[in-house]
Amino acid sequence: MTLSTQNEVMKEPGTPDYSRKWVVMTAVGMGIFLSTIDGSIVNIALPTFVKDFNAKFAIVQWIALAYILTMATLILSMGRLGDIIGRKPVYASGMVVFTLSSALCGLSNSVYMLIGFRVLQAIGAAMMAALGIALITEAFPPNERGKAYGAAGSFVSIGIITGPTLGGLLIDAFSWHWIFFVNVPIGLIGIWMVLKYVPNMKTNKGQRFDFLGAITLFIGVLSFLLALTLLQDPVYGLKSPVFLALIFVWILFTIAFFYVESKVQFPMIDLKLFRNITFSINLMTGFITFIGTSGVVLLMPFFLENVLLRAPHQVGLMLSTVPIAAGIVSPFSGAMSDKFGPQRIIILGLIIMASGYAVLTTLSQETTTFEYILKFIPIGLGIGIFQSPNNSSIMGAAPREHLGLVSSLVSITRALGQSSGIALVGAFWTYRVSVYSQTGLAGKLHTIDSTAQVKGLQETMVGITFVIISALLLALYNGYLKKRTVSV
Repeated sequence: MTLSTQNEVMKEPGTPDYSRKWVVMTAVGMGIFLSTIDGSIVNIALPTFVKDFNAKFAIVQWIALAYILTMATLILSMGRLGDIIGRKPVYASGMVVFTLSSALCGLSNSVYMLIGFRVLQAIGAAMMAALGIALITEAFPPNERGKAYGAAGSFVSIGIITGPTLGGLLIDAFSWHWIFFVNVPIGLIGIWMVLKYVPNMKTNKGQRFDFLGAITLFIGVLSFLLALTLLQDPVYGLKSPVFLALIFVWILFTIAFFYVESKVQFPMIDLKLFRNITFSINLMTGFITFIGTSGVVLLMPFFLENVLLRAPHQVGLMLSTVPIAAGIVSPFSGAMSDKFGPQRIIILGLIIMASGYAVLTTLSQETTTFEYILKFIPIGLGIGIFQSPNNSSIMGAAPREHLGLVSSLVSITRALGQSSGIALVGAFWTYRVSVYSQTGLAGKLHTIDSTAQVKGLQETMVGITFVIISALLLALYNGYLKKRTVSV
């Protein structure tokens, strides 16, 4: 075999090439950063939208909700599409759609136009979120993937930290339009890097996209998420016909989805994947931890502003404690999982996380800024230590032909966990505050006695602690099963 023939074999499409792994990481990381930052940067602009568009908050909040709902309902379909036609083309197309729609969002002159372009932006974000982890998995050798997921986790943390801070600065210095325009140059650079450096690996040729499965899944997930958004509404609450109807539609279409998946030749989700206990348990633990973290993210601004009386800019800085701590340890935890195996690191992260939430039950009116930071650092450390090895374990259990699908499953468990956490934790806290304040419904929270708010918060943190302990018990059970398998 000649040297030129050898080079041709080495460059055959579908052959793993790890020489440009960190360039691929940077290219994909830009998309992860953009989709993460845009999930949070808009929230700080909601009061500005109410004023500039002269619109009701009930309408303006759909600027944020439309993005979250669209992204969550399309992630799985985009992951499967990437497995069929190619992960690189779908990811690159997502960056193009996201960048173009960001410019259109910035040019919007009405609230309804902005909501429409946010839906388009979320479609691009779903394409990126579904396949980011899959592309990183292909770019790195198996013994370095924990480190890679840790680095990807840092991009997420940077996006979470940057969103509110950058959004506030851009709105103060220029206008709300620039929170969208700022995405354009980053997106253009990211598109160029993805097209130039990300390899186009082989796909599952000959397979067809499961449109019926995609439609039933879309309706089911959308109904579930809409029901969660209505859970705390005094009009469309737990007993309202609208809420009950959405729950019924969710159950009906979820059953229909699994029926379709059991019958079609090329299903949206290969249900055989869930026979792998490690895969199923780690997906579940990821979902559970996001319920806890999203609930805390929801409640802390109320505690900091209404109880501790901190100014908005102080609130933003104090809320960055968790993502900063998570971003710092995430690369190290990923490297440790490569060296020692993911299961031990997963359990360590959950122990630290559960301990951190237990400490949060001591939050009170007397909590100082320094005490607040000290009490929240373990939460960030636990999340950062847990997340990378958990993702590594999930992706390691995935067949190569299903990397896009499994990558999207990781993303949708995060989205569903966050949505469920915000609704369930928010509803429980609101109920306990109303009990202690004896107001029936919590009403305008800033008018309620801070003691009632703190007591409700403390009880909520007890509940979240037990939720995280349930994830820890699942991880310990998974470890026990692995040891028993090895011994046999």
